[in-house]
Amino acid sequence: MGSEKDKILMKSDGPIIVGAGPSGIAVAACLKEQGIPSLVLERSDCIASLWQYKTYDRLKLHLPKQFCELPLFGYPKSFPKYPSKKQFVSYMEAYANHFDIKPKFNQSVSGAEFDSKDGVWKVCTQDSVYVSRWLVVATGENAEAVVPEIQGIERFEGVVRHTSEYKSGCEFREQRVLVVGCGNSGMEVSLDLCRYNASPFMVVRNSVHVLPREMFGMTTFGIAMALLKWLPLRVVDRLILFMANLTLGNTEKLGLRRPKTGPLELKNATGKTPVLDTGALSLIKSGNIKVVEQGVREITRNGAKFMDGQQIAFDSIILATGYKSNVPFWLKGSDFFTEHGMPKTPFPNGWKGENGLFTVGFTRRGLLGTTCDALKIANEVTRQWRPVKCDSRHEFRSN
Repeated sequence: MGSEKDKILMKSDGPIIVGAGPSGIAVAACLKEQGIPSLVLERSDCIASLWQYKTYDRLKLHLPKQFCELPLFGYPKSFPKYPSKKQFVSYMEAYANHFDIKPKFNQSVSGAEFDSKDGVWKVCTQDSVYVSRWLVVATGENAEAVVPEIQGIERFEGVVRHTSEYKSGCEFREQRVLVVGCGNSGMEVSLDLCRYNASPFMVVRNSVHVLPREMFGMTTFGIAMALLKWLPLRVVDRLILFMANLTLGNTEKLGLRRPKTGPLELKNATGKTPVLDTGALSLIKSGNIKVVEQGVREITRNGAKFMDGQQIAFDSIILATGYKSNVPFWLKGSDFFTEHGMPKTPFPNGWKGENGLFTVGFTRRGLLGTTCDALKIANEVTRQWRPVKCDSRHEFRSN
């Protein structure tokens, strides 16, 4: 964790929460409701920084708002079924204000480790060491962009951008754009590019489940949740796929092969989210979005060569290759997480480790999973709560 010399030592009566995204703020709110203070550390200068800084302008919640609420405080009734990026951020800010949650911003955690001698967690940032009996890891599944190594990409003369840096298709007007990735981001970026008369070529490297966002006047997710109350998961998967094929047709004819595992089972097992179609599929059918079923062999100075030997010129490249956890880079001395930064124990039991370690936002079940774990963490800390006889605002030099 580096030297602690000359860093300010800050003792916290309540848990230290690393991350001021939806998950971290939710835990702080649940603790506040129980009368327990917390200290939220955030590397950026705002809450929900991923939403504010690293998402495209046209983004909306993929699921209806009732499935995306944080605990104890709902959306305004005036919000639409699928709130926009701007509306979601305003909800997050209202949520933090309602519970009077004030994170310490611009605190980049470089290391956190349990001190077995003193029985506390020590969390190091660039200028401070924070100490508490409890540590809540709330940096989530999407902390860092995944940028794949593609041969030759360094010599490409056009723009190369990860979706975390993409805002709108305005910059790519009337360009030929290679979109690497066919998840929700790849589909929506391709759709957005078409609105600016760009020509997206979407690389489909793997199989993918594409589902309609709504079926027969009801949300697909809502139908699935209702059916799961009565039927086994695999039966629900078969029913959802049957209805999706009726609504969308056979997506394999468009170059979008479905995985052998059903969408819900695959999501639970691997975290891979099915694509909820918001209009891209019709543009694939019309040819406005071109599906490239071959993987990229290498990037050239002005385009790409594919595995089947064909070569296509492109003006720009967008990497819709997702995100990953960054926990292995800063959490030390704990074997609770895998090398990929996910809890080794699957949902619903992956929220609690040893020595006062908790995790939230790693369930692969979105904000529903966050709510579930935030409430569990608050209840467990409440059970263990013993007021620490120290002033959490006290500061002194560790040397």
